[in-house]
Amino acid sequence: MLRDESNLVKAPHRRTTFTDQQLREFALCADPVTGPHYFMDNFFYIQHPTQGKMLYHPFDYQKRLIDTYHQNRFSISMMPRQTGKSTSAAGYILWYAMFVPDSTILIAAHKYTGAQEIMQRIRYAYELCPDHIRAGATSYNKGSIDFENGSRIVSATTTETTGRGMSISLLYADEFAFVRPTIAKEFWTSISPTLATGGKAIITSTPNSDEDQFALLWKGANKCEDEYGNPTPLGINGFKAYRSYWEEHPDRDEAWGISMRQQLGDDRFRREICCEFIINDETLIAPTTLIDLEGTEPLHKTGEVRWYRPINKDAIYVIALDPSRGTGGDPAAIQVFEADTTQQVAEWRNNRTTIPEQIRILADIVREINSVVNDPQRVYYSVENNTIGEAALISISEYGEENIQGYFLSDNSVVGQRRWRRGFNTTPKSKLTACNKFKVLLESRRMQIHSKPLISELKTFVAHGVSYAAKSGETDDLVMSTILVVRMLMLLQTYHAELDQQIKDHTDTIIEPMPFFAVLR
Repeated sequence: MLRDESNLVKAPHRRTTFTDQQLREFALCADPVTGPHYFMDNFFYIQHPTQGKMLYHPFDYQKRLIDTYHQNRFSISMMPRQTGKSTSAAGYILWYAMFVPDSTILIAAHKYTGAQEIMQRIRYAYELCPDHIRAGATSYNKGSIDFENGSRIVSATTTETTGRGMSISLLYADEFAFVRPTIAKEFWTSISPTLATGGKAIITSTPNSDEDQFALLWKGANKCEDEYGNPTPLGINGFKAYRSYWEEHPDRDEAWGISMRQQLGDDRFRREICCEFIINDETLIAPTTLIDLEGTEPLHKTGEVRWYRPINKDAIYVIALDPSRGTGGDPAAIQVFEADTTQQVAEWRNNRTTIPEQIRILADIVREINSVVNDPQRVYYSVENNTIGEAALISISEYGEENIQGYFLSDNSVVGQRRWRRGFNTTPKSKLTACNKFKVLLESRRMQIHSKPLISELKTFVAHGVSYAAKSGETDDLVMSTILVVRMLMLLQTYHAELDQQIKDHTDTIIEPMPFFAVLR
């Protein structure tokens, strides 16, 4: 029997006499094994968007979700939008607060409104609980509730310092994939020690990037084998992974799926409804292509140079240097590609290497390749000559071009109407043209890249005005050195028939940006 609805909050420490039936119901709610399900089946009310107040009747996949919450210390769930993950979490959090005394529960959401929405669901359900079930509240606010049993629920926006200094019994992180990556990483680093004494963590989200903190935790949770390859119940990070599918919802059939795909578009439908790691940003490379790029570990290393493929004595090679100051800011990067197959061979990156040392490393790479090819006319190298590139050209001169066992390729750029200089000068137009060619080569699978760091940069190389650049706080040095490789290949295709056939396509005659670029804002 429900209480008088005018009495929204139960007063703390009030002596009350209950019937035997009420005591049995309380005992069933308090059961440490079956209590969450009994409570939510009988006393957890929700506000349905069309039906109003109703008792929560979880679907089968929601029951499995609640079991995942309850039976595991650390759980991570990836579910489509509007499938009840937040509602199920609200019910479990309320049960935990009322039936696990002296618990501190932190709700962290990527936005303040998200945290408040979950608290509102908890408050709504609490206010509709009968008095013989619910705990008395000593403090009852929009952002927090303190109970007479010593438990407390606190809601907050996810920041680098959220929860720091708290002894957390249960953490619920909602839509964790949409917390800014740098914040999410720092938050998890700082919050983990607060759970070290036995606290639980529940993380839920639809996917966003496949390299954010949520994605990293998800991938770790799905690696369920020990060092000998034997299956384990939990992932290597101690998390239990749970995933549901939109088809499991009783009200969603094939017709619903077709309608939603039409409304949302294919990429958004796959990301938000199918829970695929489809990147949300307007990346240069199509998200569907980026998903398939996995990368490999280097075959070997020469110093900091990562080699992904053996050197082929019959191939043509291009080596591109995107220089930097080497003072700890933007890194310098070198890319090595086999021109005949447009396949990545090696890569180097460092932000503390001086320009003269960058040239030495470039020369060492050229020398190592030429030791196998034994033909400097089939080993091409170049540098980006804008701004810092001028210093790189001076360093090449000082090192001695004759000591670099390859052909220094230049694009015949003219600077200021008079002065010509070696290397490749990057203008907005040349960058956009090369980006377009790079996009075509990679999406048509004619270019192969193996570097995981390069793939990572491609996922944050996004539309910026009428061009492309790294997202704020990210780098694009590996991408830009690869784009320089593409420019070198475009120049070389004039002289090598085999290259012409490898990279030629219908866009070669187009100088102005493709329509793909023209629509960018």
